[in-house]
Amino acid sequence: MKRREFIKKAGAGGAAVAAASAISAPNVIAQSKSPIKWRLQTYAGPALAEHVIKPSIDSFNKVANGEMEIELYTADQLVPTGELFRAMQKGTIDAVQSDDDSIAAPVDVSVFGGYFPFATRYSLDVPVLFNQYGLKEIWEEAYGEVEGVTWLSAGAWDPCHFNTVDPIHSLADLKGKRVFTFPTAGKFLSRFGVVPVTLPWEDIEVAVQTKELDGIAWSGITEDYTVGWADVTNYFLTNNISGAWCGSYFANTGSWEKIPDHLKELFRLCMDSSHYYRQHWYWGGEAKLRTEGTKLKLTSIPDNEWKTVEDEALKFWDEIAKTSERSAKVISIFKKYAATMSKAGRPYRYE
Repeated sequence: MKRREFIKKAGAGGAAVAAASAISAPNVIAQSKSPIKWRLQTYAGPALAEHVIKPSIDSFNKVANGEMEIELYTADQLVPTGELFRAMQKGTIDAVQSDDDSIAAPVDVSVFGGYFPFATRYSLDVPVLFNQYGLKEIWEEAYGEVEGVTWLSAGAWDPCHFNTVDPIHSLADLKGKRVFTFPTAGKFLSRFGVVPVTLPWEDIEVAVQTKELDGIAWSGITEDYTVGWADVTNYFLTNNISGAWCGSYFANTGSWEKIPDHLKELFRLCMDSSHYYRQHWYWGGEAKLRTEGTKLKLTSIPDNEWKTVEDEALKFWDEIAKTSERSAKVISIFKKYAATMSKAGRPYRYE
């Protein structure tokens, strides 16, 4: 009997050990799995990417603790910017940071990405419009109609000024100038004789030196100094056609759905971190480099003459509103927001 009891106990113990092993196995397997890997390409070149996205991706990779790793690629490194949307849709790359306009997103709201003329006056306008005035829901709806791509978040960058080889003192000085800019901004500026030019981001500096370009309307003064454009142009026009660039993060839907919820939340936090960094980096840089920068001489077009551009922008808004019901809704929001800010007065608006 004693022998039989021993065998029974040994069998029970073996079963317990086996059960314990089975319970702990998933942990061991989870730890030995290869990390999820993403390839993310930004619209920005290497020098600019150091500020507009790299700090947040570095943080993500660190906090993800080996569960996921995002490989960051800069402008045109894997795919030309104009082909980014399709490449992401196919799964060639997993995620993109860019404006909707530059990547040729096949949605009606893409026209509002980048620099939509005079839709914003300050960088804080972008997050307010998305989070308090309904643009977030409109973007989610628009991209929800496109297969394979998920829109994740929008944020603000710098204002859109001209930096040029020759000085600009009047609207007449813009006529015939070959300028690197965004698609919709270029379409609007062509009304004033500007000749929009599209080139790969990395070719811009050389294009100015070889006189293929007369100037750039792609950024504020912070980027001009950061990426080297202040080294090849001479003047900076203080008038701008937009107070803040609107850019977004997008992901291949399959890639997004494969990652667990806690990593999705981590990525959202890192996007917000990126948005916040740009708010203070640009805001401080624009003022400091206007007052302390030594490479670009400031010029201005008189306010009464520049009002011609602002008035034309409102006509442009109405034209875009006619292109789709959703575009009309966005324009309606812009008008309501502009009226609210104007009525609120200082510090929201100064006119």
